[in-house]
Amino acid sequence: MRITAIVKLTAVALGVTAVVASAGCATAQPAPSATEPTIVLVHGAFAESSSWNGVIDKLTDKGLTSIAAGNPLRSVAGDADTVRSVVASIDGPVVLVGHSYGGQVISQVQDPKVKGLVYVAAFAPEEGETIGELSGKFPGSTLGGTLNKVALPDGSTDLYIQPAKFHQQFAADVPKTKAAVDAATQRPLNDRALNGKSGAPSWKTIPSWFVFPDADYNIPVAAHRFMAERAGARSSVEIKGASHALTVSQPGAVAKVIVEAAAAIS
Repeated sequence: MRITAIVKLTAVALGVTAVVASAGCATAQPAPSATEPTIVLVHGAFAESSSWNGVIDKLTDKGLTSIAAGNPLRSVAGDADTVRSVVASIDGPVVLVGHSYGGQVISQVQDPKVKGLVYVAAFAPEEGETIGELSGKFPGSTLGGTLNKVALPDGSTDLYIQPAKFHQQFAADVPKTKAAVDAATQRPLNDRALNGKSGAPSWKTIPSWFVFPDADYNIPVAAHRFMAERAGARSSVEIKGASHALTVSQPGAVAKVIVEAAAAIS
């Protein structure tokens, strides 16, 4: 039986823990691995690889090697192939970490080297689901009304968050000056990725950890809770008052969960 823990943290400080509840029974621990896992970080829509900078600093302090993979944000299958190629280039075990749409992408990467999955304010779709369906499954998302659409020559459409609405929608707990830079450098999500159906998800066979905010205007907190429970998460960490931009505003909280996952599979 998996051990599931639900932890609520304040957005002010990583070390303040309000509630810890656990259920299940102890299981035998695997023999330690001689190789520390490499952490592969996959950004989501309206962000880019540098959104992981603060998390990478924390992981480096813990002696973990990390790679922020470029996510094309073009299609579910194509984006998963890109991340799969990064994983294939790595020797030894891997922990895949996805933010937002990046969670759908890591769920599609099938490689025996992947030993753990961490979902950071992320989607974890079931087979046949789209992220649009999941974000609309529960009330609370206001993303649709903030988007700009850019038609492309191939007939598809790129989606951006309007810069004037980016701070409130995506990164309310990030300083305005930083949010303005992030708005200007955001990478668009193609509508083919938005509407792409998931294949069989790897979270059904690979241990998963979830960390998410309770003030997320992109993905309702009820959806985060639903996905973590459905995936049988080893732990589910909910951060009070945090925004969707969890990798930027709460790098310590995010890194703590990743370190936990790395230790569990080592």
